[in-house]
Amino acid sequence: MDVSQLVQTIAIYALPVLFAITLHEAAHGYVARHFGDMTAYAQGRISLNPVRHIDLVGTIIVPIAILVATKFVSGSGYLFGWAKPVPVNYSALRNPKQNMMWVAAAGPFANLAMAIAWALLLKFAYVLPETSLSDPMRRMGAAGIEVNIVLMLLNLLPILPLDGGRILASMLPHRIAWQYSKLEPWGFPILLLLLFSGYLGIILGPMLKASYEVIGTVFQL
Repeated sequence: MDVSQLVQTIAIYALPVLFAITLHEAAHGYVARHFGDMTAYAQGRISLNPVRHIDLVGTIIVPIAILVATKFVSGSGYLFGWAKPVPVNYSALRNPKQNMMWVAAAGPFANLAMAIAWALLLKFAYVLPETSLSDPMRRMGAAGIEVNIVLMLLNLLPILPLDGGRILASMLPHRIAWQYSKLEPWGFPILLLLLFSGYLGIILGPMLKASYEVIGTVFQL
C-alpha cells in the first residue's frame, strides 16, 4: 500500500473511529446522570461534540499508528483507541453498585447502536446507483461496523478497568467484588500481554466472526 492509499484509508476510518470512541464515553456520562451523578454533566462531557472527548494519543495517534502498522507491516490487527474517560462519581449514584453496571454497559451498547447505524449506511450504499460516492460510502460503512464491533467486544472483556470488568464487579457479591477490584492496576498490563502474545486475537476472533455474520444476515450484506 502506497502513501496515497494509506491517506485514503485514514480518511475512510476517521469518522467511524472518532464517533465510536467519543460517543462511547458520552453514553457513560448520560447514563450516570440518569442515575443521579451530575459530575460529567457539570464538566460538559455529556455532549455529541467529539472535541469534548478527544484524547490526542488514544483518539488520534494510536488508531493511526495501528492503521499504518496493519497496512504496511502485519496486514492484520484490531483497530481500537480511547477518549478522555468520562468522570463518574460512584458515591453520587443512587444505588452505586447496581447503577454502575448500567453506566458501564452504556458504552458498549452505544457501539452496538453505531454498528447498526453504519450497517444501514452500508446497505443504503449497496442499493444506490453507482456514483463517485458509492465506493467511499461502502468502505466507510464497513469501517464503521468493524471499529464499533471491535470496541464493543474489547470493552466487554471482564478485565478492570474495561466496561466488562465494571459490569462483572457490579454483579459479584460485595466481598468478592472488593477483592476483584484490587486487580484493576493490573488490567492494562494484562490487556497488553494478551495483545502482544496473540491471545487477544484468539479470544476476540470467534466473537468478531459471529458478530459480522449476524449483521450480514440481518442486513443481507
